[in-house]
Amino acid sequence: MKQLLPIFIIVAAGSFALGSLFSFNLNVIRRPLLQQLFTKPTPAPVDYTKAVLPEAGVQLPVTWGDLGEKLVKTGVIDSAKFTPITDPGRITISAQNAQAVLNTLWAFGLANKNPILDSGPMVDKQYGGAANFASTGGWTIAVGNAMKYYSKYDWVVLTADQQAIVERVSKNIYRPCCDNSTYFPDCNHGMAMLGLLELMVSQGVSESDMYKYALVVNSYWFPDTYLTIAKYLDSQGKTWVKTDPKEILGATYSSSTGYRKIRSQVEPVQQSGGGGCGI
Repeated sequence: MKQLLPIFIIVAAGSFALGSLFSFNLNVIRRPLLQQLFTKPTPAPVDYTKAVLPEAGVQLPVTWGDLGEKLVKTGVIDSAKFTPITDPGRITISAQNAQAVLNTLWAFGLANKNPILDSGPMVDKQYGGAANFASTGGWTIAVGNAMKYYSKYDWVVLTADQQAIVERVSKNIYRPCCDNSTYFPDCNHGMAMLGLLELMVSQGVSESDMYKYALVVNSYWFPDTYLTIAKYLDSQGKTWVKTDPKEILGATYSSSTGYRKIRSQVEPVQQSGGGGCGI
């Protein structure tokens, strides 16, 4: 035991000497590594604009002809207050001209004679008459009172079969500013959409394509809404391009009530553009 004691003293002294020369830190920092292993990276925001609102716009499948001139000539549009689209060819809608397209189609939908205006919800007595809506009383850029032109001109006359298609499709197209379908065109978006449906069916556009292009124009008129809907579809494992336009235009997505439910489930997308239910 006496022989081991000097050896112990030597070892202890050597350890002390090494400790004075070097500093050892045996603490292992594990947290950052664990965070990297178990924390999911924040995904980059998805830009839905390319699919929903193409920058170059979308050409609609109808020719406008001389309807712009007729709207001015008859006084439905006072050219001193607004210049309608007068290009006789096909209309291309984009973020830049969406309001002009809306106003021009609104004027046409208001003035073109159609049974939906003559005997549909617009003239239901419970609502006090057709003059009391945003789509009629709100049309303030006519020469005189807008009701002078309500369902007055036989510019686009539909066959019975074509009218049946317009009525069927119009009942399935909603707009997020209210809970009414296009069959009840009480605001500018509804009246403009009715006009577009009349033009499309009269020029041989198929029913499925009518929904396709109706969704296009609704998207440019309500950009925030439809970008948010695209985001919601993505969160549900769906995609904008593969979802049936008829489904998106229905009450579940495109009515004000339906869209509020969607907004409660995803953060809304903010996009400049669009407009309200007036001039």
